[in-house]
Amino acid sequence: MADATAQIAAAGTERLTTADGRPLKSALARAQARARRRAFLLVLPLLLFVVVTFIVPIGQMLHRSIHNDGFAANMPQLTQWFAETEPGTEPDEAAYAALAADLKAAAEAKTIGVVGTRVNYEMAGTRSLFTSTGRKARNFEPPYRAAILEADEKWANPDLWGTMRQVSRAYSPNFFLAAVDLARDNEGNIVRAPAERRVYVMLFERTFLIVGLITFLCLLLGYPVAHLLATLPLRTSNLLMILVLLPFWTSLLVRTTSWIVLLQGQGVVNNTLVATGLISDSSRIQMIYNQAGTIIAMTHILLPFMILPLYSVMRPIPPSYVRAARSLGASSWTAFRRVYLPQTLPGIGAGALLVFILGVGYYITPALVGGASGQLISNLIAFHMQDSLNWSLAAALAAVLLGAVLVLYWLYDRLVGIDNLKLG
Repeated sequence: MADATAQIAAAGTERLTTADGRPLKSALARAQARARRRAFLLVLPLLLFVVVTFIVPIGQMLHRSIHNDGFAANMPQLTQWFAETEPGTEPDEAAYAALAADLKAAAEAKTIGVVGTRVNYEMAGTRSLFTSTGRKARNFEPPYRAAILEADEKWANPDLWGTMRQVSRAYSPNFFLAAVDLARDNEGNIVRAPAERRVYVMLFERTFLIVGLITFLCLLLGYPVAHLLATLPLRTSNLLMILVLLPFWTSLLVRTTSWIVLLQGQGVVNNTLVATGLISDSSRIQMIYNQAGTIIAMTHILLPFMILPLYSVMRPIPPSYVRAARSLGASSWTAFRRVYLPQTLPGIGAGALLVFILGVGYYITPALVGGASGQLISNLIAFHMQDSLNWSLAAALAAVLLGAVLVLYWLYDRLVGIDNLKLG
C-alpha cells in the first residue's frame, strides 16, 4: 500500500508544471543549479585570492626546495659526462675537456658565478675556484687535464668532483638533507653533515622550545585576564578590552624597540632596580640581546592572540554552573577544575595553536632583541633568502617548518578535535 502511494505521488509530481508550462521537477533542478552557480561566483574572488596568495606560493616554495639548475643549465657537457658515468668514476681526459669547454662558455656568458655559487652551497670555498679558473679558461688547450690542474691543483680533489656530480642534477633532495643536518658522500650515501654545518636541527629545537615556553606564558597570563573580561560588568570589561587591543594599534617595530629601551643594561627596568636598591650598579641584569629578550618581547606581542579566543569561549559560560558545583559541596578548585576548565578547553587549544603558529614564524622581534642566542629558525630562513641567496635551502627549511606545524595541527585534532576549535 505504501509503495503504491509513493508511486502515485511520484507520478503526480511528474505531471506538475510551472506557470509557463515547464515540468516542476526540471524547473526546481534548474533553480538549484542557478543558486549553486551564484554561490560559487560569490566566493570565487576569495578562492582566487587564496590560490594566488597562499596555495601557489607554497607550491613554488616546495618546488624550489628540491630544484636548482644553476649548475646543470650552465655546465651541460660536464653534466652529460656525469649522466653517462657511474658515481665514483675517476675523471678522465674527456671529463676535463667537458669541464674546460663549460668553464669557457660560462665565463663568456658571465654565469660562472652562478655555477660556483651552486657548488659552494654544498662545498664551501669553491666559488672563488670557479671564478678564477673561468678567467683562464679561454687559454686552455689539450691536454685539458694538465691545463686545468696547472691553473689550480684543487681540481684534482675527488670530493670536488663528487660534489659537482651531486649538483649536476637539477632536482635533488640535498637541500632537505641539509635542513636536517645530513649530507651525501661521494658514493651518494646519506651521512651526517660536518660538525661546523650542524646548526639547523639545533635551531629547530631552540625555536620549538622558546615558542612553546612563550605559548605557556601567554596562557598563564592570558587566562585570568580573559576570565576578568568575561565576568566583570560590561562597562569595566569594555575598558579592559581596549587595553588588551591597544597593542594592535601600535606598530610591531615600535613595540619591539620599546622593549629594547626598557630591558637594556642602562634601560628603565635596570635603572629602577638600581634606584630601589634591589641590585647594585655593577650587577645590572642582562635582559636583552639574548633568549630572555626574545621571550619577554614575544610574550607581550602574542598575548592578545591568546586572550581573545579564551574570552570568546568564557563569555557564554553561565556563572550558575560554578555556583551549582559549590552548592553541591565542591571546593573552589574542584569546581574550577571539573566544571569551568573543561568548558574553556576549545579556547585554550585555539589560543595555544594560534600563538604557536604565529610564534614560529616571527623573525623581526628575535632579530632585534634576541642577539645570537635568541635567534629562531625564521631568522636563518631570512638570512638565506636575503644574504646568502640560497633560496633552495631557505625553501627546504621553510617546508620542514611547515611540516612540523602541520604535524602539531594533526596532533591537536587527534587529542582535542578540530571541531572544538573556537577562535571567536
